[in-house]
Amino acid sequence: MTGSKASRWVVILIRIDTSSAEPLYEQIAAQVRAAIADGGIEPGVRLPAAQELASAIGVNLHTVLRAYARLRDAGLIELRPRRGAVVCDIAPARAGLVEQVRLLVEAARGQGLSGAEILELVGGEL
Repeated sequence: MTGSKASRWVVILIRIDTSSAEPLYEQIAAQVRAAIADGGIEPGVRLPAAQELASAIGVNLHTVLRAYARLRDAGLIELRPRRGAVVCDIAPARAGLVEQVRLLVEAARGQGLSGAEILELVGGEL
């Protein structure tokens, strides 16, 4: 690929498990988050257009948009008009933390803790 990082784009392999209890948008977000955390997707790289990704993996456009919104809300990507989803400069370090938090929440829920109890537990460590 040539050009600046902002003009680069990436092809990512997303695997969807329709039998999983995990929502499809979260499966997509988790896989992109993991690729950012392990350096497979570098800062400044543009993710596939939501419509293209939805078509490629056979899901509704709104499912991909929701996944991208989760990534944006976590500070991992920016959604830019006419340029699409671009990985933020701080994304790799943050993605690792977001993944650790997700695993913590999953483990806590597995032990029967409520959202409020999880917040209390984490807040006690601050």
